[in-house]
Amino acid sequence: MLIERVTAALQDVRPSLQADGGDIELVSVDEDGIVKVRLTGSCGSCPYSLMTLKQGVEAYLKKVVPEVKEVRQA
Repeated sequence: MLIERVTAALQDVRPSLQADGGDIELVSVDEDGIVKVRLTGSCGSCPYSLMTLKQGVEAYLKKVVPEVKEVRQA
């Protein structure tokens, strides 16, 4: 299932976020490949959070789960 593969991929990026005092929560995955996440901890208020979300999390998810089209902040 798509949601299980996305969850597993998020586990791969989680240690990098946690190293900076943040974390990521999966909110939803829809059938069109839109993944919604919530950045928490220091990542939630970081001025670079959008860059982390798009260039880090989204790029990785698209690479390992090709059905993912976009990652959005919930």
